[in-house]
Amino acid sequence: MKYIVTLNGKKYEVEVEKGEATAYYVGAAEEMSANPAPAAEPAPQAAPAAPAAPAPQPAGSGDPIKAPMPGTILDVRVTAGQKVNRGDVLFILEAMKMENEVSATKAGTITSVTVSKGSSVQTDQVLATIQ
Repeated sequence: MKYIVTLNGKKYEVEVEKGEATAYYVGAAEEMSANPAPAAEPAPQAAPAAPAAPAPQPAGSGDPIKAPMPGTILDVRVTAGQKVNRGDVLFILEAMKMENEVSATKAGTITSVTVSKGSSVQTDQVLATIQ
């Protein structure tokens, strides 16, 4: 059976046969491995340095960071006012017994965090905002 799966805004074609699965990035000829590499242990996160004089930003302003699927928040790695880079892991979301990283979509400052550890979330629910 073939399925189209959207993950973090990218569409993947997943073909499942008895005993094996193959995934392809839709629009690219490059085949992706169906057996993902084991996730590396996250590096210990240094305590965020206190900003010298942050510019005031309205809480919740900016672009939303949304849940890609329903699940439970296992870890919240950011706080409001924290500066992040594109690709930084902001949340760990458990869905279907798998841990998924929710990353920053751009570099900026987190203006709000709307969930906490243990929260149940739905697809497209806003987890945080970034400006």
